[in-house]
Amino acid sequence: MSRHFRELSVTAALALLLAVLAVKAPAFFNPKQLVPTLTDAAPILLLACGASLVIICRQIDISVGSQFSICCVVAGLAAQRGLPMTLVAVIVVAGGMLLGAGNGLLVAGLRLPSIVVTLATMVTWREALRWWRQGEFVKNLPPGFQWFGLGQGAGQAAVLVIAFAVFLALVVALKHLRGGRFFYAVGSDAEAARLAGINPRVVTFLAFVLMGALAGLAALLSSVRFPDVDPKSGTGHELKAIAAAVVGGVAISGGRGKLWGVLAGALLLALIAPALVFLDAPAQWEKAIQGSIILLAVAADGWRRGGSRR
Repeated sequence: MSRHFRELSVTAALALLLAVLAVKAPAFFNPKQLVPTLTDAAPILLLACGASLVIICRQIDISVGSQFSICCVVAGLAAQRGLPMTLVAVIVVAGGMLLGAGNGLLVAGLRLPSIVVTLATMVTWREALRWWRQGEFVKNLPPGFQWFGLGQGAGQAAVLVIAFAVFLALVVALKHLRGGRFFYAVGSDAEAARLAGINPRVVTFLAFVLMGALAGLAALLSSVRFPDVDPKSGTGHELKAIAAAVVGGVAISGGRGKLWGVLAGALLLALIAPALVFLDAPAQWEKAIQGSIILLAVAADGWRRGGSRR
């Protein structure tokens, strides 16, 4: 039970919020309201999963918002040129992997601190994108781009199915595949992992590459929801992704965390804003509540580590 305390806590908090909404504002569960909310949360879930892989390796990536913005623009430009959506998806995910590989080479290859590297790349990529696009949206997209050409209802379902399928694949990989367990080994004790035959630098590099790939896929699933692509669409997404991971039970010290908890954390943080609207509470409370939840999660992690040492 104690091993899964954080995951159970955030799941209980999510269940409590849903119970309150069921009693006080049952209209919240109207599909016309709930489905768009979940669709908005799907890209953040993928970003949070990528952030979790990096944090489990005892690293951090705060450039993911800039990666997301670049991949959104790449998706729009590729679709604008009439490429099929399958090829657009491949290009966007490959672009995200390339951006992640850049971070990985600097962190794992040159052994630079990840917080410094990703802070630098966050600013560099954001300013490069601003210079490139000058704030201009990517417009005149083909009809087959928005909602994959399926219409809003079917398109929302496609976004949710793709995001959840990728999430389940990551859950299975981390739990049942030997390579998935390498991330935990490196985050727990890199030297012990090395002595056991694991190359920590390769595993860390792969974590950043996967972060980039998930950022690319998340950007695609986000971009198809709109008729135009905003080059600033990823602003603040790095905080949302890291917050969802930490709230969901991923230890900021590395080596521990379950993606099921990350799912609960992402949903909890995503539902706060619409819940406040339905409960007639001031919208200004959203950031304060989210910050309090994150602070409690980090404090609980520190308390648990202190208890373990004692």
